[in-house]
Amino acid sequence: MGFDLDTYKRLVRPVEIDDIDFDTFKERPLDDATLRCLRYMHDVESHTVCYLRDLLVTRAHRDPEMTTFLTFWNYEEYWHGEAIARVLAMHDEHAGPARIAPMRTRISRKEAIAPLTSMAMSAAIKDFGAVHMTWGAINEWTTQAGYSRLAQKANHPILSDLLKRIMRQEGRHIDFYATQARKRLDASKAARRITRLALTRFWRPVGSGVMPASETRFLIRHLFDGETGRAMAERIDRRIDNLPGLDGLNLITGSLATAGR
Repeated sequence: MGFDLDTYKRLVRPVEIDDIDFDTFKERPLDDATLRCLRYMHDVESHTVCYLRDLLVTRAHRDPEMTTFLTFWNYEEYWHGEAIARVLAMHDEHAGPARIAPMRTRISRKEAIAPLTSMAMSAAIKDFGAVHMTWGAINEWTTQAGYSRLAQKANHPILSDLLKRIMRQEGRHIDFYATQARKRLDASKAARRITRLALTRFWRPVGSGVMPASETRFLIRHLFDGETGRAMAERIDRRIDNLPGLDGLNLITGSLATAGR
């Protein structure tokens, strides 16, 4: 099934939270491990605009379909961060600008060269759009799985409701990225070759370039532990296997094994 951009444009809106009783978190607070995961998710969702910046300095800005989607994608991701910020605030945690600004200051040196790297790679490699779209699909698959697993492990009705709403929007993001990735990989042997090489050498779990390595390891260990977590990781790897030219990479189960060590 493909992706209909006009339909998506009609559906775009901030994740609905007006009917969520956030005060419940005062009566039934979340455990420390869940809050640690939510801090990570808040920071990564709030950093989406910086990922968008890096993408728009590439050939992607020439494609009106892609830029239309990315505009709305960034908008919805922003509100995901805001929704999670409400949960953190109910636990007297820093969230929103008070949390994001120090994070961006901490990684400012690394971030300064990110657009230049993206620009140079895009200029040198004609099919670099396939890399971006495939990368995006993998990140959205793992993000949605992470939200699902956190809802299972936290077992908190209000948090589960919120995360399911976020996951529905993430599902539409997956549809776009996966459709674009398949189309671009199908069309070019060179795209398949460069995408496979880029993923093998450079792909890391979502947030790895933004969050401390210890937090990434914790998130992976906590959310993808046990048989259920392993099954989720294997399911994402199978989805990657089904993209043209990308079978056998084992990116997600490989990251799980690395975090375990």
